[in-house]
Amino acid sequence: MSGGDVEDRSRLRDGERVLLIDAKHRQYLITLRAGTSFHTHVGIVAHDDLIGAEEGATVLGSTGRRFVVVRPTLAEVVLKMPRGAQVIYPKDLAAILMQADIAPGARVLEAGVGSGALSMALLRAGADVVGYELRADFAARAGANVEGLLGPGAPYRVEVRDIYEGIDERGLDRIVLDLPEPWRVVGHAETALRSGGILCAYLPTINQSSQLRHALDRSRFAMAVTLEVLHRTWHIEARSVRPDHRMVGHTGFLTTARLLAPTDEPAPYNARKYGAPGDGTGGTEVMGTDAEGADGGGVSEADDDAGLGPAWT
Repeated sequence: MSGGDVEDRSRLRDGERVLLIDAKHRQYLITLRAGTSFHTHVGIVAHDDLIGAEEGATVLGSTGRRFVVVRPTLAEVVLKMPRGAQVIYPKDLAAILMQADIAPGARVLEAGVGSGALSMALLRAGADVVGYELRADFAARAGANVEGLLGPGAPYRVEVRDIYEGIDERGLDRIVLDLPEPWRVVGHAETALRSGGILCAYLPTINQSSQLRHALDRSRFAMAVTLEVLHRTWHIEARSVRPDHRMVGHTGFLTTARLLAPTDEPAPYNARKYGAPGDGTGGTEVMGTDAEGADGGGVSEADDDAGLGPAWT
């Protein structure tokens, strides 16, 4: 393609979502429609002045106030879009994409779609997504938000149903859960996921996370990890350099685990090396603490050379 044939993507088009930012850094998410206007308390901005303008341009409202216009990032859309349920924060959405290893073509089941924030992140990462949502109004809102961002052709469907009652899909690559009792899904997930697939759950409290881990320890899932993400920005102005006084602290805990292939062994997959917890065999601890090894594995080089690695090897 010659240079003259390259589309100028900096130009804003009719039907696009844009973000208007005023002099006090207030943000307004709007959809451009020819012949209409956006009204604020500091003036009116004609959409026709934005359509065809270059992204990042400064435009004037009816009172002479200045606005910068840009296309919104996914994080900005998530925080500004219409919603009924509380959305997952962008910092946690980013962690979910990495911890669940979401990639183009991945077949993902999402349960508890809420307002569609997680759905949009999964789809933008290239996944094919089916959602289970108990509330019809949330399902409709999620579908509208996804279509508003990605258009009507996204590989996405939402079913109004209760995942606690079962999963119809088979051979899934990932299952991502944002619901209060994910331990009730573990058994269904063992059937619906392919071997090596990842289960990922987002929970507000550590008690819920602990109960989920307890269920995972008695399943075919292994390699479980629980974490949280803290987001702190910095104030940088001339010689004043310090952390900002406010930060996005705890919002939720993220737990991931991988499904192992079936085995004839009767003990749980996450059992200790020589016995399951509580079975009277006094199983030997294999996976140790950070104090036992720099990587938290607790397996010495000698044991590793002898083949005495983690219990799932």
